[in-house]
Amino acid sequence: MSHAYSPGWRKFSVVVLRPLLFGMLKRDWRGQENIPREGGLIIVANHISEADPLALALFVYKSGRYPVYLAKSTLFDVRYLRSILRGTGQIPVYRDSTDASLALRDAEAALRAGECLMFYPEGTCTRDPDLWPMTGQTGAARLALATGAKVVPMASWGAHELLPYMKAERRGLAAGLKKGFHPFPRKTMRVIAGPPLDLSKYEGSPPTAETLRDATTEIMRAIADLVGELRGERPPAKLYDHHQAIEQRRHTDEEAQTS
Repeated sequence: MSHAYSPGWRKFSVVVLRPLLFGMLKRDWRGQENIPREGGLIIVANHISEADPLALALFVYKSGRYPVYLAKSTLFDVRYLRSILRGTGQIPVYRDSTDASLALRDAEAALRAGECLMFYPEGTCTRDPDLWPMTGQTGAARLALATGAKVVPMASWGAHELLPYMKAERRGLAAGLKKGFHPFPRKTMRVIAGPPLDLSKYEGSPPTAETLRDATTEIMRAIADLVGELRGERPPAKLYDHHQAIEQRRHTDEEAQTS
């Protein structure tokens, strides 16, 4: 399956969104020279707010690439929205598929066509109480090893002040965030891109669970280190595991019910 988009729709999205974002956000950008200007590319980033895709999109566009995001396949069934998503070349992800390669089939086709794909390996906004990256899912690593596409780690900081994500645990830094959209005063979106990751030691290896997990661990550590650089802090040695935290809470609740 080939990847298709409309140049007209892409131009329209730039005409509409670029002045809006430039007017709304102040910027502290670093590392744009680390983004290759051509060829299939995977951008992997942390996710702290539903607003950070806009900041990352502008950063990547001004670096010479058009950002292509992965979206739930059901969004492509929504009238009007599907025209925008299809027209700009966004990628459907079939999350109900039991076959990981099928779930990412369109993403692989886009990479082979030379697109720049935006990935949030965490799969959702971070639930870490201090908004550090969590452990990641293996989709980005799987695509990188399947296509040979370069993987560039990125980090952003500041979008949580514009539009906080309120499902993080209400302790630590997340406890001080106030619900709602806060455009004033203008927020500074800090974004940094690191150099492409060297995943060559995994090339030629079968995509086993262990291989994909190890590659993903390297990806998430690179992202966490960049977040630490933006924050001027040292990231945690062990990243927050949301699934493990859910299991621990469930186990605690079960023990409380039986005691």
